[in-house]
Amino acid sequence: MRKLQTQGVHHITLIGAGRQTSIDFWEGVLGMPFVFDQPNLDDPNEGHLYFDPGDGRLITIFTNENRKPDPTRTSTGIGTVHHIAFSVSQATFWQSVERLDERGIRHSGPKDRGFMDSIYFQDPLGQLIELASYRFEPPMGCSHADVMIEAHRIRVGRGDHHIDRIHLADAIELLVGRRQSSLSDDRGPKNPY
Repeated sequence: MRKLQTQGVHHITLIGAGRQTSIDFWEGVLGMPFVFDQPNLDDPNEGHLYFDPGDGRLITIFTNENRKPDPTRTSTGIGTVHHIAFSVSQATFWQSVERLDERGIRHSGPKDRGFMDSIYFQDPLGQLIELASYRFEPPMGCSHADVMIEAHRIRVGRGDHHIDRIHLADAIELLVGRRQSSLSDDRGPKNPY
């Protein structure tokens, strides 16, 4: 038996209301360029809009002019999507409260997640959206996931409750030590003062 190895999220498709509601939210609020538009090939009564969330992958929306926006929170039952998180820079993250408030969009306010900052709000159709901003940059040649798994191992080894900045810093130091050569025989910490 063998795995079907994934290599990233290809796209996420959501059920939308009218076309303009989707364009106004995904491009007009979240800044995702509207990059592709065609009929839903499985339902001739629907449109299929494509947006670039910033990494060249896609968020797509099935639209139908007969569906009206309903801001009631979408189901959070077993097997449903709880929320969708989008990556933003720290510069954008710390402007999010002001920019959501300008539109009258209710939100959670900034949340400290230890390894990232988050803010939550609903789209016009009741889907919970998270803007997430990592508090670290991975070392060259490493991914955020590489840092997270090392930080997790460090956290568990120390018996700490959750990943925080110290675990991230120590994970980054560990990864650099593994991946980058040095002419020094002893790369341990020193005090030159």
